[in-house]
Amino acid sequence: MKPNHYDVVIVGGSYAGISAAMPLARARRQILVIDGGQRRNRFVEASHGFIGQDGRHPGAIVADARVQLLRYSTVRWQTSTVVQASGENDGFNLVDQDGTTHSARRIILATGVSDELPNIKGVSERWGKSVFICPYCDGYELNQGRIGVLGVNPFSIHQALLLADWGDVTLFTNGLVTPDADELDHLKARGVKIEPVRIRSVEDRATVVLEDGRRMPQAGLFTGTSMRMASSTAEQLGCDIDDGPMGQMIRTDSIKATTVKGVFACGDATVGAKSVPVAVGDGYLAGASTHRSLVFE
Repeated sequence: MKPNHYDVVIVGGSYAGISAAMPLARARRQILVIDGGQRRNRFVEASHGFIGQDGRHPGAIVADARVQLLRYSTVRWQTSTVVQASGENDGFNLVDQDGTTHSARRIILATGVSDELPNIKGVSERWGKSVFICPYCDGYELNQGRIGVLGVNPFSIHQALLLADWGDVTLFTNGLVTPDADELDHLKARGVKIEPVRIRSVEDRATVVLEDGRRMPQAGLFTGTSMRMASSTAEQLGCDIDDGPMGQMIRTDSIKATTVKGVFACGDATVGAKSVPVAVGDGYLAGASTHRSLVFE
C-alpha cells in the first residue's frame, strides 16, 4: 500500500472514533486516526454510566483506549486536524493542518460537536462542574438535592420532567420556555416547580440569582445547548447535515452510512442521545459497517 494511503481514515479519535477503529484493526485493515485532542466532555472530572469505567476521569478512559488500539500493527495515529476533504468512494483525500495528504477508500467521521451555552452570566465557568446537560451522566451525584433547569427551549421541559427522579426540580423558564396546559399538568404531577422570573446570573457553586434579587441555591443545574459541527469535514465531503431543535447532526442510516457513498459517521455528531456509552456503541457499529462495505461493495 502506498505511503499515506489507507483502507479507512477515521476523523476524530475520542470515544466513537477509537471504538470505530477497533473492528477495523481486528480485521487487519490499514487505518489512520486523525485527532486534534478536543473531547467534548473535557470539562468534567468523572465519567459515569459506562460499564467497567464508571467514575473514571474521561481523559484516562480515552488514553487507555488509545494504548489498546495502537497495539494493532495496522493502525496509525496522527495528532492533527483535517482542513480539507474531497473525493468519492474508494478515492478520498484528506489534507491535515501540516499540509499532508492522506488518501483512503473509506472515511469515518467521528468529529463530534461543539456546545453553544446559554447566554447567562456564570454558566460557562461552571460547565461540567455544577452545570450539566445529561441527567444519566451527572444526576446521581446530586444526592436528590435541589436541581435547577435553566430554560432555553422546549427541550428544557423534557429535561425537567426527567430530572424529577434525581431531586427536587425547579424549571427556570427565563422568558424562553412556555409550557402548555398539558405540559403544566405533567410537570405538576412530577413535582416540578415553575419559576417565571428571568435569570440574572449563576453564582457560587450553583446559585440562581433572579432579576428580582432572589437567590435560589441548587445542588446542581442542568440546561440545553445549541450544538454545531466541531469540524467542517462532513460539509466539505457533501454529507447532508440536518438542523434539529438541539442543533446540527450528520444524517446517517441504520448502519451509520451518510448520504455520501463511502463515508460513515458516528458519535455525538450523529445521535440525539449523547453520552460515552452511546458514542462507543455507535462507533463500533460504524467501524463494522465500514469493514463490510470494503468486503461486499
